[in-house]
Amino acid sequence: MKTRITEMLGIEHPIIQGGMHYVGFAELAAAVSNAGGLGIITGLTQKTPGDLANEIAKCHDLTDKPFGVNLTFLPAFTAPPYPEYIDAIIAGGIKVVETAGRNPQEHLPRMKDVGIKIIHKCTSVRHSLKAQSIGCDAVSVDGFECGGHPGEDDIPNMILLPRAADELEIPFVASGGMADARSLVAALAMGADGMNMGTRFIATKEAPVHDNVKQAIVAASELDTRLVMRSLRNTERVLNNPAVEKIIEIERDKGGQIQIDDIMELVAGVYPKVMLDGDMDVGAWSCGMVAGLINDIPTCQELIDGIMKEAEALIRQRLEGMLAS
Repeated sequence: MKTRITEMLGIEHPIIQGGMHYVGFAELAAAVSNAGGLGIITGLTQKTPGDLANEIAKCHDLTDKPFGVNLTFLPAFTAPPYPEYIDAIIAGGIKVVETAGRNPQEHLPRMKDVGIKIIHKCTSVRHSLKAQSIGCDAVSVDGFECGGHPGEDDIPNMILLPRAADELEIPFVASGGMADARSLVAALAMGADGMNMGTRFIATKEAPVHDNVKQAIVAASELDTRLVMRSLRNTERVLNNPAVEKIIEIERDKGGQIQIDDIMELVAGVYPKVMLDGDMDVGAWSCGMVAGLINDIPTCQELIDGIMKEAEALIRQRLEGMLAS
């Protein structure tokens, strides 16, 4: 399947594995890339730029296909040494960077000067247009369904994707609620050039996370996610658990007086305990509503092969068969 995204990134299938904290390690990125998609290493999961350089080298050992790095620009009292992380990305020969969080404009020239393609994650049309205007090569448009931070507009992908298609000139991929061939064909029909999957790739054989995490996603329905930190205007979609119920209770009780310190122990430093140790109730961790569509734990090759085979059947048989002769 050829789209503007497959052509731009040099990949076989228009499927990207989004950067996820303590999930996007070399093992998963390489497995996705070897299966014809674009795997992505999560840059800030690596504690130092040197650690990122080592993870990139490890991924090169596991695949000769293109893969990318996610770099999230966070508001922080002590910002990560972004220039040094970018040094590691450039030295590692990375050609695709997924940026997220705050505006990456000040860091773009260094990466674009060496031919790196920038895909910025956006939760609105206005942010997508801003990304286009500062020189991003593509955007990942995240609907309200997505795990993690869906923004504050609450626009689902059935509306957001066609709106993005109406406004954007650069390619974009659909993110949030993407799980299977139906997701891909629907995203293409609404103007996207591919799809980005996060939660779906956690529930794969190669995802280097505790089996408890994978089983929790398989067991969950579309009704099992919650929105936390809404009162802080830092909304995050997470899988429900007792810690999440506690956060929601605190937010309700504190109302407009809530401070991040009130819930810090339930949201900070959670990911290694969940993803690596399998402690499912220690705090809030991102998960999309798409968990309701995830019922198995395939290899990345099986997942992507199945998606592409079924997508072709949907396009050639189901949809074409509906046209009156």
